[in-house]
Amino acid sequence: MKKTSSFLFALCLTLLTGCGEFNAAIKHGDAEYKYEVAKACYVKGQYSHAQDLFSSLLVAMKGSGLADECLYMMAMSAYMSGDLETAAASFKKYYQTYPRGLYVEEARYYAGLSLYDNVPDPRLDQSVTSHAIDELQSFLDSYPYTRLKSQAQEMIQKLQDHLVEKEQRSAQLYYDLGNYFMNCSSGGSNYEACIVTSENALRDFPYALPERREQFMILILRSRYHLARQSVEEKRLERFRQAVDEYYGFANEFPESNYLKEAQTYLIKSQKALKGQSIEEE
Repeated sequence: MKKTSSFLFALCLTLLTGCGEFNAAIKHGDAEYKYEVAKACYVKGQYSHAQDLFSSLLVAMKGSGLADECLYMMAMSAYMSGDLETAAASFKKYYQTYPRGLYVEEARYYAGLSLYDNVPDPRLDQSVTSHAIDELQSFLDSYPYTRLKSQAQEMIQKLQDHLVEKEQRSAQLYYDLGNYFMNCSSGGSNYEACIVTSENALRDFPYALPERREQFMILILRSRYHLARQSVEEKRLERFRQAVDEYYGFANEFPESNYLKEAQTYLIKSQKALKGQSIEEE
């Protein structure tokens, strides 16, 4: 049987140049022949054909010594063809079905990589991004000394920054809306929403890149100042004090920031307001 398999595999590599052999294999009743053609398709970069063939073999191969390899190769074919959702689900199925399988480490890694490659634009829902982080972290927890450790860690860092970017965009949008009252029907303020969003991001992502932290903190300072200016009398002074405190927090963490001069104007005007002096209208 091994000699027959080798012959068939070599024959497929030689002859498989178009759709004819694939069509014959997909209809062929011999699982062994179909399996060799599937591998030949994969070797020749015909990943969609390989995926279809491996997928059609999953039931037939169940219980055989090739079942785990068939599932893994189907997942790899899906990944290589760009069918990332199927790839992620198939790699996960592999390591759950064959926890001691030959390809389990690679399957765990590629489950995370497939999700990583499929993360959406930061403006969209980021559930896939969070799922990718969980998958890659699970891979590192399972294989702390893996040769793929640095790649997985780098992807996790980029994915976390992706989540931070989404929050930064949301905070910036609130700030840009400013006094637009249609977004404040519940009695809140866009500036307050910017502050809350930014503070939550700083708390939830303590290892955010310095430039992200800087952006959040200047947004908080700007928002506190403008919120104080538009506040009713009983809240006005307390909010200007908060703006002053925010300035010192920002200046201490980013003493050479390009925003420092802007931040100082908020400090000076807030201090004037606290002394009862008028603030020049902007």
